[in-house]
Formats: sequence, C-alpha cells, structure tokens
Amino acid sequence: MSTKPLFRSLGDQGAEVVIEFDGHKIQVPDNVNLAAALLEAGISSTRKTPVSGAPRGAYCMMGVCFECLVEIDGVSRQACQVRTEPGMIISTHFPEKIEGSGNV
Repeated sequence: MSTKPLFRSLGDQGAEVVIEFDGHKIQVPDNVNLAAALLEAGISSTRKTPVSGAPRGAYCMMGVCFECLVEIDGVSRQACQVRTEPGMIISTHFPEKIEGSGNV
C-alpha cells in the first residue's frame, strides 16, 4: 500500500492567519478549507477512533466520511466543511470511550 501523500500543496494563497491546533499556534492561509490547511501544515491526524484509538484524518475532503472531525471552540465539526479564519482554536477530536471496546 502506498504511503505517498494523496494531496498536493495549496501553494501561495496570499494572506495568512494564525490558528491554534492542540495548543500550538500555526500560520495557515486565510479563508481556505481547514482540512487542507491542516494537511499543508503537516497535521495529518485530527481525531482518534472510539474503539481502538487509531489516528484518523482528512480523506474525502467533501463532508461524506467524517474522518476529519475536529473540535472548533468546543464544537465537533468536519474540518473539510469549514474555512480558516483568524484566532480559531482547534483540537483533536477525542470521542468518548465505547463501553466494552477495550479502549483505555
């Protein structure tokens, strides 16, 4: 199975804004797809699966798969359905443990 990235660089998008992801401030292009901006910044995992805790990240980039879930200001959202804006506070989406799953 290929581990080559599925997405290409956004290139120069003009103005940049500062957002926070898991406590780290990063610069991303302003008013672009958040999932694409996170991938461009080297962030490939945005959530953990509720059963095994395996890392997951952007996949379909059109809102069908829910693999890019993040928490934006405490609200779960699909990163591919949100555009970047200054001051966003984003964190990895950690779903609650599923009882009996072995997830600790």
